[in-house]
Amino acid sequence: MSTDIRDDTRAGFTELFGREPEGLWSAPGRVNLIGEHTDYNEGFVLPFAIDRRTVVAVGLRDDRVVRVASTIADEVVEIDLADLSPAVLNGWPAYPLGVVWALGEFGADLTAVPGLDLFIDSDVPLGAGLSSSAAIESAVALALNDVWQLGLDRRTLARVGQRAENVAVGAPTGIMDQSASLLGQVDHAVFLDCRSLESELVLLGLSEAELAILVIDTGVKHSHATGGYGERRAACERGAAALGASSLRDVTVDDLPRAQELLDDVTFRRVRHVVTENQRVLDTVEMLRSEGAVAVGDLLDASHQSMRDDFEISVPELDLAVETAVQAGALGARMTGGGFGGAAIALVRLGDLSRVQVAVDNAFGEHGFGQPDTFVVVASDGAARN
Repeated sequence: MSTDIRDDTRAGFTELFGREPEGLWSAPGRVNLIGEHTDYNEGFVLPFAIDRRTVVAVGLRDDRVVRVASTIADEVVEIDLADLSPAVLNGWPAYPLGVVWALGEFGADLTAVPGLDLFIDSDVPLGAGLSSSAAIESAVALALNDVWQLGLDRRTLARVGQRAENVAVGAPTGIMDQSASLLGQVDHAVFLDCRSLESELVLLGLSEAELAILVIDTGVKHSHATGGYGERRAACERGAAALGASSLRDVTVDDLPRAQELLDDVTFRRVRHVVTENQRVLDTVEMLRSEGAVAVGDLLDASHQSMRDDFEISVPELDLAVETAVQAGALGARMTGGGFGGAAIALVRLGDLSRVQVAVDNAFGEHGFGQPDTFVVVASDGAARN
């Protein structure tokens, strides 16, 4: 994160609210190395926090009003804490204000805490599948935990962010994004069991291996609050119920022949993606520990094929990005995030970065797609006070 964003956030707060903030807090976006749509199925995921962050400046008030503003919108949204509920939230303010509401669900006495002024800035791309939403939620949750002296731990703050996104925003997402944003560490991925919420840091060792993660932002915007995401989640729940499982976490690769007999074709393919993706996460963790990141390319490729064919959440731009990156020398590539747009990632040797970027740019031009934004991300620390 550049000091410019911190300076801009502080200056924006001061200009708008006429005083200095209590402090600045920030939280990163994330790249999911592997494990897509497994989180809400109580499975396994392997994301890492990235060096793109959302910053929030916070000032306490002497009344019960919360005001929130951001560089992404001209409006200042104001609401009394007594009137705060998911029913009255919409648009981008639902993310920070949803966190305020959700903290009340996790023990904060919203009748006793003071009001707040919040100003938000970010360099996490919006709608790119890098979880700009969780970056907002995590930064705000950590900030309010501090200024309201709530004493909640980071795993609980991740649940607060998820609750805000599920109820206030209306997106039926799992807990992966908030966990990565709050628990990440430099050069490590967060291996998260989404059933127990136990997590473990796994060394990536990318720079030592002379590798990089290249993000290819297609520019195709997506939203988890739209129907496709919810439809996939509902199909997973139907499949688990038909198989007599509480969630797809309890279904293994060996169960797939029986699943194919019991389920319609679409539901079966949704189930097959989640079950095989869970196994790919476990295999990736084992590969990272035993052979290093250079060995995981084929697993990334298989993950994308599963999302494209079985879960059907890719789009032509993502498929082109993945195919072109691999043809140009990437060790592996896959779309990342919830799908229906957003970004792909490619595991690339440092010496091949320029060739892969040029190849992707040229391929998008030849297909008449808008120019993609390509950039390297580095595994970074999670949310912090700045």
